[in-house]
Amino acid sequence: MAAREPRFNQHVLIDTTPMPASVPKVEEIGASSAPLMSAAYFIGARCQAYNDDFMLCKTEANGRGEIECLKEGRKVTRCAASVLDDINKSCLEEFRKHWTCLDNNNQQLWQCRKLERGLNKCVFDKLNLEKVIPGTPANETPVHLRKKQIFAHNAFSQ
Repeated sequence: MAAREPRFNQHVLIDTTPMPASVPKVEEIGASSAPLMSAAYFIGARCQAYNDDFMLCKTEANGRGEIECLKEGRKVTRCAASVLDDINKSCLEEFRKHWTCLDNNNQQLWQCRKLERGLNKCVFDKLNLEKVIPGTPANETPVHLRKKQIFAHNAFSQ
């Protein structure tokens, strides 16, 4: 009888093959896209060094990065999970309102700027993490700080 292959069907949606012992254990984040999008800039702010290490490893692995960079990838996952845990502990109400807005508005950030401002303030005040959009010209107001969001349903109330 042939070796049993991992099964993927409507009941088992994960690969049950165990990871090698050399790869550090880490719990999956288990969040949908809306909470991840809501926290993305904060994850980027705290986890940049781990992300940079992971990307460098993948670049240097010449196409073998999925296997050779598992340790670095696990560090990124652990860091991201720590950011989400901290946001949930310190700013749960603001975080939930913002990601629910994103979820209800097809992930359109401009529909949720008012709630985003409350989340950004809370995360900065309590966790000292700031949303910074890379590449924003120095002489322009970043899009998330503009008072009027021209594409939003309620452009004047944002």
